[in-house]
Amino acid sequence: MAERRTYDDRDGWIWFDGRLVPWREAEVHILTHAMHYASSVFEGQRAYNGVIFKLREHSERLHNSARILAFDIPWSVEEIDAACNEVLEANGLTDGYVRPLAWRGSERMGVSPTGTKAHLAIAAWPWGKYFDPAKAEKGIRLDIAPWRRPAPFTAPVHSKAAGLYMIATLSKKHAEDRGFDDALMFDWRGQVAEGTGANVFFVKNGSLHTPTPDCFLDGITRRTVIDLARRRGAEVVERTIWPEELESFEQMFVTGSAAEVTFVQSAGPWRFEVGDLSRQLAKDYDDLVNGRIPNR
Repeated sequence: MAERRTYDDRDGWIWFDGRLVPWREAEVHILTHAMHYASSVFEGQRAYNGVIFKLREHSERLHNSARILAFDIPWSVEEIDAACNEVLEANGLTDGYVRPLAWRGSERMGVSPTGTKAHLAIAAWPWGKYFDPAKAEKGIRLDIAPWRRPAPFTAPVHSKAAGLYMIATLSKKHAEDRGFDDALMFDWRGQVAEGTGANVFFVKNGSLHTPTPDCFLDGITRRTVIDLARRRGAEVVERTIWPEELESFEQMFVTGSAAEVTFVQSAGPWRFEVGDLSRQLAKDYDDLVNGRIPNR
């Protein structure tokens, strides 16, 4: 078996502040503001058959995430789109994962970000299914996260900010240590929110139910699946969902650029079937990203 290389020791190219640099030379200083104070935002997007799915929406969200953190990325949405495609081509990829990252640099150290410069890098690499395909086919198992999504008045919850993933990382590790694949997170009120890196959906009597994204990201894949469900004529209900309701749902799945559409067989004590609507939407999403049905 070939040795798996760490992410800092690979062949290839990374777009770094306006130019392609060899992968191993894409470095930042230890006193970078983002490393100490979490002043960074990022995107995760997949390429299928040489096309990055919903690229423009991802680049626009990256800009918006940075503005929420009170800094401006000095490259336009169009320039970021072009750079993402350039990185994909430079690394000889048609299918893969693309990660743009914007952050405050090392021009100044301290809590205040004043005087720091915004930087941007984009990497791309081959990446298969986020969850083990054999497990995903039967449905993954979710633990209940020990951490909760914060209130909008305590954190910049609508930015895809690196700092907001600290509790997701802790919840994911807690779940894996206990033999689960991932975790379901509640919000500060105790309502159902999302997974550690994906939005959640439930099926009941042919209708799709999903939590209102008022304290977590309204994911691009989430919106795509809602559109696909409505194309199928399925009712989509965005609403408050309390944990005690979970026993009444028949199916559950999670969505995200990395996770795509992944079935769930259990979340804590609640169990679900992998039903027809979940399978149909997973197929529709796969068909859409691979160009077999129109992207509108």
